[in-house]
Amino acid sequence: MSTPPVPASSDALPRLLLLLSATTGLVDAASVLGLGKVFTANMTGNVVFLGFAAAGTSGFRFAPALLALAAFMTGAWGAGKLGRAQSARPLGQWLMRAAVTEAALLWSAALVALSIDVATQAPEPAVLTVIALTGFAMGLRNATIRQLKVPDLTTTVLTLTITGIAADQTGRTTPNFLRRFGAVLAIFAGATVGALLLRLGGLACPLALAGLIVLGATFAFLRSPVAAAPHGK
Repeated sequence: MSTPPVPASSDALPRLLLLLSATTGLVDAASVLGLGKVFTANMTGNVVFLGFAAAGTSGFRFAPALLALAAFMTGAWGAGKLGRAQSARPLGQWLMRAAVTEAALLWSAALVALSIDVATQAPEPAVLTVIALTGFAMGLRNATIRQLKVPDLTTTVLTLTITGIAADQTGRTTPNFLRRFGAVLAIFAGATVGALLLRLGGLACPLALAGLIVLGATFAFLRSPVAAAPHGK
């Protein structure tokens, strides 16, 4: 069952995805800086880290990266099932259910993070739990956004976005330039704020803020007319 692209005439969904992109920076700031060398929003980094671990490089371990990958894939699988189950329902209702689930996972991770000593990465069960919860949440997010088919806004991956910024320049601004640049800026801003929050308030702060933005931005999206349209056929 495929999902048709959202009408390009609506700016509400791109605005939502730009806000969600900022939460990617928040989550990766929490995971890379607070949970050791592991990404829970961007899986490319984990595959690279696994290669470093395989080569015996100091500071890189198999368990966190493998756990993040497994949790991410499980979340993506769940999002696929949720999308198919909600295909006849309004777009906003489907996205809100996904957002509530994601926010609950991020807030649960924030609660567990309160017990973690970032400097010593202890207790290890709590560290692994936060990796699993945030990895699942971001897998759910990625698979949900993938079904929307909004060009240049995956909310997590920037390689193709940055490639498009450079490769599509023809002497004048391309139609998607601002959207692409906005995605880069959103993740940059999220990472910056996440690093500052972690340093000043602890590991739970960027995770709690990420959950708040996910829920608040999706709730605001419900006011858009496009939210009432069925998301699939």
